[in-house]
Amino acid sequence: MSDLEFSKHAKQMLTRRKILDAWVWRVINTPDKKRRGEDEHMHYTKAIREKAGQVLHIVVNTDVQPNRIVTVFFDRRLGKKK
Repeated sequence: MSDLEFSKHAKQMLTRRKILDAWVWRVINTPDKKRRGEDEHMHYTKAIREKAGQVLHIVVNTDVQPNRIVTVFFDRRLGKKK
């Protein structure tokens, strides 16, 4: 996905949650799972080995151009994957 931008909120969450840009691109480019949510956004998830297998969740609004990363967070509901 080349046409992609971060929302203001997503940028703030990267800093607040200490999430590396490289992890975001890894999740988007090689997700463990990818699905369209009830919110009509694309949801990408992937275990991040550098964070003890915590699952990083990226939400992307694909209805705008360029596509926009809405938020990023470690998803406690999905637990840790080894």
